[in-house]
Amino acid sequence: MWFQAGSWSVAVRNVIVSGGSRGIGLAISTRLARDGYHVIAIARRESEELRAEIRQMGGSLAFVPFNFSDVHNVPALVTSLKKEFGPPYGLVNNAALGTEGVLGIMHNAQIEELMRVNMLAPIVLTKYVARNMMAAGFGGRIVNIASIIASTGYSGLSVYGATKAAMVGFTKSLAREVGKTGITVNAVAPGFIATEMTSMLTADEKAKIARRAALTRLAEVEDVANAVGFLFADSASNITGTTITVDAGATA
Repeated sequence: MWFQAGSWSVAVRNVIVSGGSRGIGLAISTRLARDGYHVIAIARRESEELRAEIRQMGGSLAFVPFNFSDVHNVPALVTSLKKEFGPPYGLVNNAALGTEGVLGIMHNAQIEELMRVNMLAPIVLTKYVARNMMAAGFGGRIVNIASIIASTGYSGLSVYGATKAAMVGFTKSLAREVGKTGITVNAVAPGFIATEMTSMLTADEKAKIARRAALTRLAEVEDVANAVGFLFADSASNITGTTITVDAGATA
């Protein structure tokens, strides 16, 4: 597919992945790059793992530093990405904080930061990326990474769960707003997966969660990446406004 916008005329599909330097975001970035997309992984810092993947992938994977706490700089970020790489075809809103804390004793600054990074930043980022998608006129894909916590709840993650539930609601309404332009909007809700965000759990706690799952195991980051890859495929062009749960049947 050829994009034409201003001086750009390139046969690549640019996909922005926030929080793409490690864990689920890195798995998504590498999966989409292998599928033939040009992926721009955005994070505060470039991890060693991402650096190694960039060397291996060549020109199909790039890194751009950005701190999503700086929401007011998101419009400038999107403008610079379009100028450097061309118009976007896809966006994966993955960057998020998993700060643990019981609400009654959680500092207001922590609550505000979670809301800003996990909810406000992806909404604002989507606003400006979707504008560019619509201007390009070739449709596109938006995938929001939610969490099963949005529907199941978990003690100590009430604020985190609230932000992820907001992303599910955002997904459903935005799908209706942009559907006529050929853009699909979906969410993927991972269960407990062995990443930095689940490091708060002990080995026994992880084992208990695995035993409760229908498949008696935890899902892997690659499983989440595969779900995102499916939603980006042409075969998923009529899937929008939905949430795919990837949790090995923990919520079955």
